[in-house]
Amino acid sequence: MRWKNGLTVAAIVAALVGGAAMFKFLAPENYGLPQIEVLEPGPTGVRVEEAGLFGNYYPAAGDGPHPGILLLGGSEGGLGRGVKHMALALQREGFSIFQLAYFGAPGTPDSLERIPLELFDRGLAWLGAQPGVDAQRLALVGGSKGAEAVLLVATRHPELRAVVAGMPTSVAWNGINWQRGGQSESSSWTSGGQEIATMPFSSWNQAEGVISVYRSIEDPDQRAAAERAAIPIERARAATMLVCGEAETMWPACPMSRAVAARAAERGGPQVHVLAYADAGHLVFGPPVSRDNAFYERLDMLGGSVEGNAAAREDSWPRVLAFLREATAAQQSEAAP
Repeated sequence: MRWKNGLTVAAIVAALVGGAAMFKFLAPENYGLPQIEVLEPGPTGVRVEEAGLFGNYYPAAGDGPHPGILLLGGSEGGLGRGVKHMALALQREGFSIFQLAYFGAPGTPDSLERIPLELFDRGLAWLGAQPGVDAQRLALVGGSKGAEAVLLVATRHPELRAVVAGMPTSVAWNGINWQRGGQSESSSWTSGGQEIATMPFSSWNQAEGVISVYRSIEDPDQRAAAERAAIPIERARAATMLVCGEAETMWPACPMSRAVAARAAERGGPQVHVLAYADAGHLVFGPPVSRDNAFYERLDMLGGSVEGNAAAREDSWPRVLAFLREATAAQQSEAAP
């Protein structure tokens, strides 16, 4: 499934905010509307199509047992190259990675609407059952809408060791249906067949752009809605790291990251580490991008500067790896013969 060129964010956001029709502005082509890709795993991975799951599995080299990571992309859907790049980088560090598709791939919904959280439960169970994977040393990693998903899934699995969420949210939001320009009246997620409560969008502000529709999270009049839609991080037990850019133009990931950390501290949840970078945006998260990479000059497309996003990735990625290694390390009782 691929999306045609020429769609602008105007149509997307007009539908997202619901009731707004058209906006008289011109955004960069495909701004916020990536092509859906379903990439092959390549020589170090295998395609998974079983147990109602579709994804790419990248087992760590050697006999193990190795820690396992369920890795989720965002609203791009499918099995995209950015997340594949992250999967390969984590695989090289000794983690077994299951990159799970949850929409926009064969056997999955066409849109990011009403995705059952039970899908991710099955993904974790599948990963933990793989040869060479230690089912007692599992973690979750996701970015953007994938970060929303991993934080929700963590509240269902107190046995998880670690969660890393890039550009996260503190609440659940409505879903995304690109075929209707982005509009969805449904929640992104369900549990037990029931929709997860969501945060309403704000009105579109042309001067501010996409991030304006997420400003409802900062509206004092929407506190009750924010509480209903809040991710109950206090139910999680996994050590949690959040990575965000203060110069975001997609959604206010850093304020929402701090809200997650505050809720966890106030309600007896897990320790939450927030890595916030002043001159970075929605491309803050992931392995470093070299200057000779064609994507390097586009690192500023969703906030911050090219140099700021590049520096944030250079700084945060080693911290993410160290955090995951420490949190998923074999405990003495597990390592004993």
